[in-house]
Amino acid sequence: MNASQVVILVLLVITANAAPVVISLMLGKRWNASLDGGLRLPDQRPLLGPSKTIRGLLASLLATSLLAFLLGFSPLVGAGFASLAMLGDICSSFIKRRLGIASSRSAPMLDQLPESLLPLWFMQPILGGTSAEILAAVAIFTFADLILFGLYRSGQAH
Repeated sequence: MNASQVVILVLLVITANAAPVVISLMLGKRWNASLDGGLRLPDQRPLLGPSKTIRGLLASLLATSLLAFLLGFSPLVGAGFASLAMLGDICSSFIKRRLGIASSRSAPMLDQLPESLLPLWFMQPILGGTSAEILAAVAIFTFADLILFGLYRSGQAH
């Protein structure tokens, strides 16, 4: 297993998924139009919820494109990676809303797997990485996300 390849993959996953959170912390409620426009489905639950924003999607696309460029890939590769990560995140939000889990509430594994595995798996022909390296990157991201989200949530409770 190539540790530097795993680091590259983890950095891409973290950047794609952290950019929306960082921009939200920086801008608060400014320019935070939701992706679903507040749409509710017949179950009276939101399609995605207010935490999935156009601003977050753009932040992910821009940040991951920049990182990809810095790592020697095309910015288009970064944008593709971010798009897949955000698609995974959107899918997990859709599922969470159908299960009655409130927006921004944790659903361990459902919050981490789609947004990490989807881009890593589909971008593997371009980014490289063995199956073991991809699984290691997913595991590292999942562990880091669970720890950081737990710390963030415990800080919010006080």
